[in-house]
Amino acid sequence: MLTWLRFLTLMALASALGAALSACSTNPATGEANFTLVSPAQERQIGADAHPQVIEQFGVYEEMPELNAYVAEISSRLHSVSEMSNETFHYTLLDSEMVNAFAIPGGYIYVTRGLMALANNEAELAGVIGHEIGHVTARHGAQRMTQQTLAGLSVLAVGVALQDQNLMQLANAGAMAWVAGYSRSQELQSDELGVRYLTQSGYDPIAMASFLEQLGRHSHLERQLAFQEGEPEPADSWFATHPRTGDRVVAAAELARADLNDPYLGRNTYLRRIDGMIYGDSPEQGFRRGNTFSHPELRFTFDVPEGFRMQNSTSAVVAFNADGAFIIFDGADNPGGSMANYVQAWTNQLVGQQITLNDLERITVNGMEAATGWLRLNLQQGQSDVRLLAIEYDSETIYQFIFVAPTHLSSQLATGFQRTTYSFRQLSASEARTLRPLRIRVVEVGYGDTIDDFARMMQFDDLRRERFMVLNGMTSDADLQAGMLVKVVQE
Repeated sequence: MLTWLRFLTLMALASALGAALSACSTNPATGEANFTLVSPAQERQIGADAHPQVIEQFGVYEEMPELNAYVAEISSRLHSVSEMSNETFHYTLLDSEMVNAFAIPGGYIYVTRGLMALANNEAELAGVIGHEIGHVTARHGAQRMTQQTLAGLSVLAVGVALQDQNLMQLANAGAMAWVAGYSRSQELQSDELGVRYLTQSGYDPIAMASFLEQLGRHSHLERQLAFQEGEPEPADSWFATHPRTGDRVVAAAELARADLNDPYLGRNTYLRRIDGMIYGDSPEQGFRRGNTFSHPELRFTFDVPEGFRMQNSTSAVVAFNADGAFIIFDGADNPGGSMANYVQAWTNQLVGQQITLNDLERITVNGMEAATGWLRLNLQQGQSDVRLLAIEYDSETIYQFIFVAPTHLSSQLATGFQRTTYSFRQLSASEARTLRPLRIRVVEVGYGDTIDDFARMMQFDDLRRERFMVLNGMTSDADLQAGMLVKVVQE
C-alpha cells in the first residue's frame, strides 16, 4: 500500500510539473510556448560549466588566430539579427578534423576546422553557424534537459512502485539514454531559423542547402574510406547528430532568396582565409601518411600492413581492412614489472576474467622490452584470433597493440602483423622535426587545367580524384573553370 502511495505521489508531482510548464511564455524565435524546467540563467550556468570540458576534449585551433576572429565575425553578424541579440554568445573554432558543429545551452557555439575545410564559401559556414544559433534561440537544449528530467521522474516513479533498483539508478543518472540528440523537428526548426538569420544578414540562404549536399558527398567518401559503402552515417558526422530533410531546407532557402537583391556567398574571400589551415591530423594527434603513423611529440612511428586504412583520434589509432581484420594502438602508464606479467594482466582486464594467453613470450622490439601472446575469441564478426602486444617505451609509458583477424585469415595476416610489430621504433629529435601536418592550399585554376591535374597534387595514396572533388564541392569536370580558386591538400 505504501509503495503505491509513493507512486501516486510522484505521478501527482509529474502532473504538477506539467501544469507549471503550460504556463510558460512564448519563445520569440519560434512563436511557440517554452515548455521547460530550465531558466535562461540556468542555461547560461550549464554552458559556462560545460565549456571547459569541451575545450579539454577537442582543444582550440590557435595556430591561426585570424581564423578564430573570422568565425567570431561571421557569428556576431548572424547573432545580431537573432531574437537573442542582447545576450552574450561565445564562438569557438575547435582543433578537430571531424566535420561537425554544435551548440550547448547558454549561447556556446562550436565549429571544427574539419567543417571549415569542407565549406566552400562564407555563406555555407554562416549557414552552419546560423543553424546552431537557432538551437540556442529556440531553447532546444533546455527542452532536451526538461525531457530528460521528466523521463527520469517517470522512471523513478515506476522504479519506486516496483522496487527496481536498476530503474531508480537510471533515473538518478538523468535518464540520458532515454533522450539522445535533437529531434528531427528541432533540427528542421533550426534550419528554418538559420535561413532567417542568413537572409537578414545578407547571405545567400541557398548555401545552407548546398552545404547539406556537400555533407552528403563527404559522408559517402568517408564510407568508401572505411570499406563501408551503403552503411549508415559515421557516428561523428553532422548528418548523424543533425538528422535533416534536404527538400524542406531547399524550399525554405529558395523562398527566402527571392527577397534578396544581391545575396552574398563570399567564395574567394573564404578560401583565402582558410589557406594554410591544418587539414586532418594535428601534431598533437600524430600524422598518417599512407601506411605509416608517426607522432612528432611522443616521438614514435610504426607501419600498418598493406590494404589497411587508419583512423586517428586523441586516444587511439585504429587500422582496418576490407576483410574485417583490425589493429588498435594506444598508450598506457607503465606500472613497472615484467612485460609478460603486464600483458597477462591487461588481457584479463580486457576479457573480464582470468584467462591464459597462448604462447606468451618476451621479445625485444628495436631495443625495447616487449611481450606478446594470443587467444581465440568469439567476437561480433565471428571467431577471431586476437594477439596482444605491449612495448615498454620508457619507464613511464607502455604502448599497446591489439591485432584482430578472423580465424580463417589469421595465418594469412600473421606476417603483416609481425612486420607492424617490428616497425615500431622511437623517433630521434631530428626525425620528429621533419614531420609536418597536411594543410589546405588554395590555388588558382589555369586554362587547360583538369581535375586530374589537381588530384595529383593531393598528398594522399588513394582516392585522390574523389577527395579533391568532395573537398571542392564538385560533381563533374565541368565544375572546374579557369580563374576560380580551389583547395588542395599538401604539407
